Amino acid sequence: MSHSHHKEKVCIKTRKVYDWVTRQVDVPLKSFSDRDLESIFPDSKCHRHDKKVCEFFTSHGFNPEDFTIRCFLTDEDGHRIDPVVDNDALICQEIIQPDGRQPVRITLPSGEKVTLQKVKALVKGHVVVQILDANGHVVCESKAIPFATAQTFILCAPEGTMLDCHISFFECDASLVCTDNFSQLDVSITLCLEVQMEADVKIEVEARFCKPREEILEATLCPTDKFPPQCPEVFPAH
Repeated sequence: MSHSHHKEKVCIKTRKVYDWVTRQVDVPLKSFSDRDLESIFPDSKCHRHDKKVCEFFTSHGFNPEDFTIRCFLTDEDGHRIDPVVDNDALICQEIIQPDGRQPVRITLPSGEKVTLQKVKALVKGHVVVQILDANGHVVCESKAIPFATAQTFILCAPEGTMLDCHISFFECDASLVCTDNFSQLDVSITLCLEVQMEADVKIEVEARFCKPREEILEATLCPTDKFPPQCPEVFPAH
């Protein structure tokens, strides 16, 4: 009998997921005062004539409602990236502990006691803040602002497993506060962090070999109806 018609046991190498969790992470608020703003917005139109960020707006007669602020994820050079697609631009790695992953005794909802491991993850990236006028034109753009957060997870992470993590959602909000006494830029970041513990394993499975499917041919491009539809009720009936 052909291999394609019966099942047999085969050994395959694959990546096994030992544990998988997702967590919403609120990165600690980053606040920047006047002196910080001068370095965050380098060589910007915001600083022409030696005016600070808020002074620039007041000197041009702008009210707070005349401009909007947006914030987005970038690489270290300030180029905008998609957090879901371009995870290589983010650092998401395990923080190696001197004594290894510490065991933690956990009681499950069923009452069963299991031993899991404490895993620490470091997430680092950059964001850029843009200030836009009422017409949507970028008036000021910051350099890439770094952010970082460390998270601790309790996972099934025996020795030999590796941490795999990525960002499934990213949101950045920024607000500029301008008063008579001070200027301040606040940046808040929220992200969804997916963490998996994985290892390469060899497993035995019962399978059958595949064979090619029948090819689906593309429809011909040549028209089959050479003539447009007629109106026999009108012509040549009468």
